[in-house]
Amino acid sequence: MDWGPREGPVVIAWHGLARTGRDMDELAVHFAGRGFRVICPDTIGRGLSQWSPVPDEEYQLSFYARIAAALCDDLQLTRVHWVGTSMGGAIGLVCAGGLVEPAMKGRIASLVLNDTAPQIAAAAVERIRSYAGQPPAFDTVVELEAFFRTVYKPYGWLSNAQWRRLTETSTRRLPDGRVTPHYDPAMVRQFTAHPDDYLLWSHFDAVEVPLLCLRGVESDLVLPGTLDEMRRRGPGAKGRLQIIEVPGCGHAPALNVPAHLDPIEAFVRAAGT
Repeated sequence: MDWGPREGPVVIAWHGLARTGRDMDELAVHFAGRGFRVICPDTIGRGLSQWSPVPDEEYQLSFYARIAAALCDDLQLTRVHWVGTSMGGAIGLVCAGGLVEPAMKGRIASLVLNDTAPQIAAAAVERIRSYAGQPPAFDTVVELEAFFRTVYKPYGWLSNAQWRRLTETSTRRLPDGRVTPHYDPAMVRQFTAHPDDYLLWSHFDAVEVPLLCLRGVESDLVLPGTLDEMRRRGPGAKGRLQIIEVPGCGHAPALNVPAHLDPIEAFVRAAGT
């Protein structure tokens, strides 16, 4: 999805592990209405993007960073602000560090991590794998929506219309007519084929741009001790780190209300457009 004026400053908004770029609709409307161009991709294996023919090779952060670099090349984006939820934040962290795709380091002007960090809790990863690795199938979209409302309850408040849109943009019909979440279940093999893929301290230490970390107060993925470590090193040690605890949310804030979006906009504007 490509929102807003083509000549505006650019925000790349990247979704989470088992989600799609349409999760960023509210953020895109918010920023596009203020003169920004907002790019919201579907990662390979999710939504309308193709599934990987070699999942153990391509479902990993380094390959996602390569896709991000190719996206910027294709759209001729030389300076972007990156907002990433969960996996999308990890991709942004890898890009901003420049250890995998050096050209991306100079392109990213600021980085927002939405409930992710250079180290994430193993128990939370197992929880996510438990529902993402074996997605259920339902006879009706209404049943699928009820499932989404349960597993994504930690997102915080969504209106009924937003829950319905989340469902409609996350639905894939199976050959037998049932519906299921719109992603390749093999994408969770990232955690077995690349068990240390989300251990990103070296990338965090290499980040030289302003970094904002949003953490759901009830998050089980980003632990308080990890935030303390972030404050002591990398951008934290250099005074470039801001941390905001978001009440009423776990993993991860939906970025759909002013209380989520206004601080991100203020941060991006302070980083320079």
